[in-house]
Amino acid sequence: MTMTSEQDRVLIFDTTLRDGEQSPGATMSHKEKLEIATLLDEMGVDIIEAGFPIASEGDFEAVKAIAQVAKNAVICGLSRANLTDIDRSWEAVKHARRPRIHTFIGTSPLHRDITALDQDGMVERIHATVTHARNLCDNIQWSPMDATRTEHDFLCRTVETAIKAGATTINIPDTVGYTAPRESADLIRMLRERVQGAEEIIFSTHCHNDLGMATANSLAAVEAGARQVECTINGLGERAGNTALEEVVMALRVRNDIMPYQTGIDTTKIMQISRLVAAVSGFPVQYNKAVVGKNAFAHESGIHQDGMLKNKETFEIMRPEDVGLASTSLVMGKHSGRAALRSKLSELGFELGDNQLKDVFVRFKALADRKKEVYDDDLIALIQDTASTGEDDHIQLRRLRVVCGTDGPQEAEMSLQIGETEKTIDATGDGPVDATFNAIKMLYPHGAKLELYQVHAVTEGTDAQATVSVRLEQDGRVYTGQSSDTDTVVASAKAYVNALNKLYLHRNRADNSALMQSAS
Repeated sequence: MTMTSEQDRVLIFDTTLRDGEQSPGATMSHKEKLEIATLLDEMGVDIIEAGFPIASEGDFEAVKAIAQVAKNAVICGLSRANLTDIDRSWEAVKHARRPRIHTFIGTSPLHRDITALDQDGMVERIHATVTHARNLCDNIQWSPMDATRTEHDFLCRTVETAIKAGATTINIPDTVGYTAPRESADLIRMLRERVQGAEEIIFSTHCHNDLGMATANSLAAVEAGARQVECTINGLGERAGNTALEEVVMALRVRNDIMPYQTGIDTTKIMQISRLVAAVSGFPVQYNKAVVGKNAFAHESGIHQDGMLKNKETFEIMRPEDVGLASTSLVMGKHSGRAALRSKLSELGFELGDNQLKDVFVRFKALADRKKEVYDDDLIALIQDTASTGEDDHIQLRRLRVVCGTDGPQEAEMSLQIGETEKTIDATGDGPVDATFNAIKMLYPHGAKLELYQVHAVTEGTDAQATVSVRLEQDGRVYTGQSSDTDTVVASAKAYVNALNKLYLHRNRADNSALMQSAS
């Protein structure tokens, strides 16, 4: 968007790689984090919260790598209010062109009870930790966790303490999604009016969506004077998620008449980043999701269709191309070449390197041999499936043969590559999918519980691809897997294996982290 001097600039702080990844089952690989961060940087996100460096060695390395490759964005690392966390965060982000340390402590009565600090003790902790962070870095963000349930007098005292200690951004989190728009605005106004030094720092808002008001609360805070919005792609985040970046950015763009604020986001990359995050996180975007949902620009009602044919503005307040969505649905087939595929994927918001395109083209040709026509949604599912599987996965599906009959149990003959070893087994079950899952459990024994198994057709017709989502739970952690195939049973097997690979990756990271801690 073109900058105009009459408008206030609102900074976009993306925390998809930190708060978003805390969604149960949304763990991302090092490579996936780098890919997402690179696109966030390219699309104009002002601050990228790349992770929680103290959480694990994997988190530290990811934040460090993102800091080294980012070209424009401020790279931020999160830390609790202790010196060890802050030092670890600085070690990760100090390689960035523009580093930031973000430190926080819970200030509400509930959180003070947890930390066993009284108000005076907490103020001392805030002053000491923010001062330490500022001695390392000149860009410091401080957050009073659960701010919206903190007594106003104490909240003002803590914010003023953080500012005096050197904080340059004060973030006000609605940690549990409790507040409402009027309260969100009043809180920002109150802090700006009562806190000494408030005019010299940036106020930020961080809202959760437990009551479905995250975007409304964020926009209300902006109108009250907040000039940074913390958000995630697709609203990804703990519980019901965070404020959705795409909603805030497009709301400010479409309703600029009543909200004269501006971001630096290239909105034509919104669909691309939305699909990338959905693919790597295993969290599909709901069909009726604002801005990026499959139905956001779909019209089925006869009245709506008639209006659209006469004047698109009748029922569309945004143009599909404004968010990077192709306005046509070009059908591809088995005779389509690599150049046509690249062009089509570009229209859909996917820019692939030569090696990636080569892999996708092979899969596209295999799909085109099984389907007469390959539609946009088929290609999106194909890209997402490609993103969720890799040649270096610990577990890979090599062969699956299912025998179904009208009487007796169903049978599945399966071969899995597990590490360097290929294993084969026959299993039975109450249906083809049950038999397939039983075979996987026999070949790769584990204690994870299947919490969700979901199937939906990507397009219409008996030859449609099926996208399968699987959710596993073990030791309180959730691992999601997703895959697509014209064969529902094959898609089911690949989705299950995808979830198991995430479980294996997390367990491997935990083991490595424990080894490093014992060594130190």
